[in-house]
Amino acid sequence: MQKRHIAIAPIVLALGVIAFKYFTAEKAVNPETGETVRVALSRDEEVQLGLQSYQQVLAESDVVESGPEVDMVRRVARRLAAGTREGGKNFKWEVSVVRSQEMNAFCLPGGKIVVYTGILAATKTEAGLAAVMGHEMAHATARHGAQRLFQNDIAETAMQGAQQSIADLEPEKQQAIMSALGAGAKFGVILPFSRDHETEADEMGILYMARAGYDPRESVLFWKRMGEMSGAQPPEFMSTHPAHGTRIQRLNAFMPKALEEYRKAGRPEEESEER
Repeated sequence: MQKRHIAIAPIVLALGVIAFKYFTAEKAVNPETGETVRVALSRDEEVQLGLQSYQQVLAESDVVESGPEVDMVRRVARRLAAGTREGGKNFKWEVSVVRSQEMNAFCLPGGKIVVYTGILAATKTEAGLAAVMGHEMAHATARHGAQRLFQNDIAETAMQGAQQSIADLEPEKQQAIMSALGAGAKFGVILPFSRDHETEADEMGILYMARAGYDPRESVLFWKRMGEMSGAQPPEFMSTHPAHGTRIQRLNAFMPKALEEYRKAGRPEEESEER
């Protein structure tokens, strides 16, 4: 009986492809940290995709055209956009409010922002809303979406190489190996990468809100309310987001830097009204 084996050539080929993609990928610089990252899309491609997604969401949603909530969202967006400085200087910022019970908000590449009315129950104050919107705007200015696309492409290439290398094994063994590799990639690389982006967006977001004149400590109060309102979360290692407690701990650790920006914006570091 012929002995089945693992082939090395597909793995070597996959590593070569990964190296090529890594060294030829477009680079981007984080506007706040100065870190150089690799992205899967050009800025123009990102902006076009963001605009298409924005138009689709609005076409399928109940858009609120006027009222005090819309005025507040637009005011916060305008102030935060100025706080993004270099990171958002070429963005064409636009914001829409969607009537929905969903507690959500997002900012697409290029600066297209959508805020669902359901999130306002948790933000409560204008500063609380600035915490949410600043976080989402930071995802866009840091180009987190294009970074994740690049990482997913690299992970998929590696998995394809592994699958080809074990093609000679019994189907049961192939399935067991690929399941183990998939779990390792998900829990060891992809999810931690996503949680790191969330932390980075939190930190950049409170810088934006501080520069805009909003007390960055309100971000901690917002996440405490979210923890109370959202119920049980999955274990952190299984989630794309940090646990609320972890998020609050990291925000507090970063807070001195944000408060310095708040002071520079001409706002005294008095206790916030809700504290």
